[in-house]
Amino acid sequence: MGKFVSNRNETVRLFKNPFLEYFSHIHPMTPVFVYVPVILFTAYLAFTDTGFIAGILSFIFGTFLWTLTEYVIHRWAFHYHPKSETGKRVHFLVHGIHHDYPRDATRLVMPLLVSVPLATLFYFSFNAVFGTYHIGVFSGFLLGYVLYDTIHYATHHAKMQGKIGSFLKTYHLKHHYGDEHTAYGVSNPLWDYVFSTVPDRLKQKKEDTTAMAGK
Repeated sequence: MGKFVSNRNETVRLFKNPFLEYFSHIHPMTPVFVYVPVILFTAYLAFTDTGFIAGILSFIFGTFLWTLTEYVIHRWAFHYHPKSETGKRVHFLVHGIHHDYPRDATRLVMPLLVSVPLATLFYFSFNAVFGTYHIGVFSGFLLGYVLYDTIHYATHHAKMQGKIGSFLKTYHLKHHYGDEHTAYGVSNPLWDYVFSTVPDRLKQKKEDTTAMAGK
C-alpha cells in the first residue's frame, strides 16, 4: 500500500487543546510582517556598531549560515525516523504532516510558537560565538529564514516563473513526489551538491550536458 498524500489544500487537526491547535496554523505572510522589522533594526545596529563593511560581511555570512542550517535541520532533524511511538508522533507533528498534506496552506511556514523561541536561541548562540559581529550575523540569518519560508510557500502554491523560480519549484516538488531522501535544500540546492543529495535525474542531466559540451 502506497504512502498517503493529499494533493488538496486541506488541513487536519493535530491537537485536542484549542490553543495549540490555533497556533499550529499560520498565515504565510506572518514571518514577513514579524521578522522583516527585526531584520532592518538589527542590520542598522550592526552597521552602527561594527561599521558598514564589517556589517555587510557579517550580514552576508549570516545569510550563508542559514542555508547550511536549513539543510541540516531539514535532512537530519525533519527527516530523522524515530523507532518509538512517541518519537513517531513528534516527528509527524514537526514534519510528517507536511509530507502527508503538502498543500495545506496554513502549515507551510513555521508557527511563531516555534520560530520565536528558536530565533531567541540562535541570537544568544551567535552572541556567544561571534561576539561584536553577532547582530549582523543574526540579521542575515533571519533574512535567510524569511526567504526560506516564503520560497517554501511559493513552491507549493504560487506559479513560480522564470528560470530560477521554476527550478526551485520543480526541485522542491521532487523532494515530495520523487524521492524524499534528496533535494533537502528549499531556498537553494547548494548543500545538496556538497553532500551529494541532488536528485538522480538532475545529476544525470548535468552529466549529459557536460559530456555534450566536451564534444
